[in-house]
Amino acid sequence: MIGDAAFSLGSAPPGEPGPGRDSEAPSRLRPIPRVNIQAFCEDQDTAAAIERAAQDRRLSRARVSVQMGGIDGACAFYRNAPTPNLIVIESLLDRATMLAELDRLAGLCDPATKVMVVGHLNDVVLYRELLRRGVSEYLVAPVSVLQIIETLSGLYSDPHARPIGQTIAFIGAKGGSGSSTVCHNTAFAIAASLEREVVIADFDLPFGTAGLDFNQDPLQGIADALAAPHRFDVLKLDRLLSRCSDFLSVFAAPGTLDRPYDLDASSCETVLDVVRDSAPWIALDVPHVWTEWAKELVMRADHVVVTAVPDIANLRNAKNLIDQIKASRPNDRPPLLVLNQVGLAKRPEVALDDFGAAVGLAPGIVIDFDAQLFCTAANNGQMIEEVSSRSKAAEAFHKLAALLTDRSERSTERPSSLWSMLARLKGAKPGG
Repeated sequence: MIGDAAFSLGSAPPGEPGPGRDSEAPSRLRPIPRVNIQAFCEDQDTAAAIERAAQDRRLSRARVSVQMGGIDGACAFYRNAPTPNLIVIESLLDRATMLAELDRLAGLCDPATKVMVVGHLNDVVLYRELLRRGVSEYLVAPVSVLQIIETLSGLYSDPHARPIGQTIAFIGAKGGSGSSTVCHNTAFAIAASLEREVVIADFDLPFGTAGLDFNQDPLQGIADALAAPHRFDVLKLDRLLSRCSDFLSVFAAPGTLDRPYDLDASSCETVLDVVRDSAPWIALDVPHVWTEWAKELVMRADHVVVTAVPDIANLRNAKNLIDQIKASRPNDRPPLLVLNQVGLAKRPEVALDDFGAAVGLAPGIVIDFDAQLFCTAANNGQMIEEVSSRSKAAEAFHKLAALLTDRSERSTERPSSLWSMLARLKGAKPGG
């Protein structure tokens, strides 16, 4: 027998729904843990698909190697080498020969090794025989990159686990474009419309404005978590969050210049792993820098929002950002482009259609310039909706929230573990 976890995966015969074959959005897939995956292919197209999947952000922790040779190549390789966490085998053989060859491979596999087979036969009898032998999943070629990612994610996900939180990275094409304002107001709109917990993580440690925008003055925040990421857990997250409303909290930046802030990409990832397990939505306020850690925050986020002002400098930077994001995230939705401060009096502007054509992405949201509304909100420590709920800007933020969330979370999300635990401790209802 190969492995022993196949029957708990809820697999289904070819052509029927199963792990990796449902309509789940790619952004909802759990990242694959630090596992070793080795693939032995027969067809170059299959090998190329697996290699492209290995570049996806959800496989960033896994170690993936691809070589040709199929079952024969795998058997020859593992005669003198230990088997990895997962072996992906492609076979062009008929049913009887494939099963016999897999039995030969099984004699070389460690008990904990999972095996996924890519075959060229759409055969339910073969599928059931593979499951009976302990094979974790069977895919019928040709396979797509996204199908491979979904299947691998399903193999390493607890089917009863609560979905992990989704991260939304907000970044400005240029300093002063208003990305933080867009981030904070969109997070507020998500919390209000979905009634689900949202955490704003302000990564602009020296100059972040999330605390100011929500009229909060926390003594501790995200800097304390990043200083000791391996000691960070859900209880410490509770102490460091600043609650702004029933469903919105801020992981505030210190906003002081008493020391330099040189962040580490792995520390950011460790901290966000805890937050993702504790809240359904996390809005990442990414400063206008392009360091390793800032780039990783953007590229590994579930959704990306680029905010720009309609001028030439913003156009150039937005195009560079969007091109980089599209190239690095081929299996994700393209970023959402927000054009902000549109219609500022006496300022020459790039026409909206021309801006979209130049950057290769039509603006998803356009926010008109309204100095009195935005300045009043900023000075009062309020969100736009709190100042004028029927304003065009408030409608724009709700539209952006709807685009990011698909409005499906209201009926499918469960209260997060963090808030449920806190509610029990305080004797209140979850989310209250």
